[in-house]
Amino acid sequence: MKIYGDKRSGNCYKLQLAASLLNLKYSWHDVDIMLGETRSETFLTLNPAGEIPLVVLDDGRHLSESNAIINYFAEGTALAPTDSYHRATIQQWQFWEQYNHEPRIAVARFIKLYQGLPESRRAEFEALQKPGNRALALMDARLQAFNWLAGDRLSMADVSLYAYTHVADEGGFDIKAYEGINAWIARMQAQPNYAPMTPS
Repeated sequence: MKIYGDKRSGNCYKLQLAASLLNLKYSWHDVDIMLGETRSETFLTLNPAGEIPLVVLDDGRHLSESNAIINYFAEGTALAPTDSYHRATIQQWQFWEQYNHEPRIAVARFIKLYQGLPESRRAEFEALQKPGNRALALMDARLQAFNWLAGDRLSMADVSLYAYTHVADEGGFDIKAYEGINAWIARMQAQPNYAPMTPS
């Protein structure tokens, strides 16, 4: 299996973390979005959407969209419940991550980490702080009441939200202010086969 991605990207890190937790073997292929490599003819033959992460399975089939990929990885394992309601609660958190959390936390991080907080985007960066903190507060309330986001054990919902949450400080958010999130981060990092984000 081949994974194409950027090691600084939370969406790409989801795949690395899920694969490690599940002890899956893969080869990593760096793609630099800042150099336009996702728009190259070679990459576009793999994913016409020109986005990472991308997985090429052993049989040659392709998968994109980070949450779809990690759910595929988890199929048939303890991280993918068979109960339909539990599966739906995982997807509920994953949809929320893509539509409410990622557009604030990840975008603020991109502006600061990737772009160096240019003056042309400073107002946008500052405008993301309040809704980003609202998203973190919602997570924190859940994680002060429960150990995991969906159900009573680690699931792909946690992998999805962990990726950008644990580096939210790189987007200007004070992650230390959230007790429930900090305890959850510690639980995540204590998991067997946990793999840290290791940007190259």
